[in-house]
Amino acid sequence: MIRTLIVEDDPVLAEAHVVFTGRVPGFTVVGVTGSGAEALRLLSTRPVDLILLDLYLPDLHGLDLCRSIRAQGHDADVIAVTSARDLRLVRSAVSLGVVQYLLKPFSFAAFRERLDGYAEYRRRIGEPSSAPTATGQQEVDQAFAALRRTFDAPPLPKGLAAATFEAIVAHLGTGAVTSAADLADALGISRPTARRYLDHLSARRLVSREPRYGGAGRPEYVYRWHTPQPTASEPPAPG
Repeated sequence: MIRTLIVEDDPVLAEAHVVFTGRVPGFTVVGVTGSGAEALRLLSTRPVDLILLDLYLPDLHGLDLCRSIRAQGHDADVIAVTSARDLRLVRSAVSLGVVQYLLKPFSFAAFRERLDGYAEYRRRIGEPSSAPTATGQQEVDQAFAALRRTFDAPPLPKGLAAATFEAIVAHLGTGAVTSAADLADALGISRPTARRYLDHLSARRLVSREPRYGGAGRPEYVYRWHTPQPTASEPPAPG
């Protein structure tokens, strides 16, 4: 398992990242924090392979955290998960060893593609303790290519916002069984809006829908996150 630390100060987004990470086979979340100081403390108390790092933290900038991480001798890789679009910032991130850069907002498909690419990179280079040797330039190029591959995720339908989509995924990912009315109350959105997102998730077979009977008239539909059974070649997602 690739042990993952999530550093994100927005609780809703942090929960979404936990849910998303839990749906990618081979990854497990070993900690969640919203501050740089707490991230450093967690790194000193448990093994971490990968950090999903928001660059705008309340106590220090994510790049300053990267500098502190390296100064303290931690070798965990970092994927920047941020809304920062300044290319100078991207250049600084690369110079500090940030292996990938994922812009908010994003879909689960884009998130999974980054993690799958990182897992392939680790598979090709091996664990730090094993120190494998490349047979030639092509093998080195293929390892780096796993990190640099791009993915065009299907866009959300017109009128659906990525941030709201992430919040709904996070809510459902906690195991909640919810109706459109329940979801609207939980997230502070209208019922028709909640129903549109739920219908979209249902059409993509990401949630299951079933009727709930409780009174006269038409039944109310409730939704739960759909977790498909893994195939023989795919281990169950952690969490």
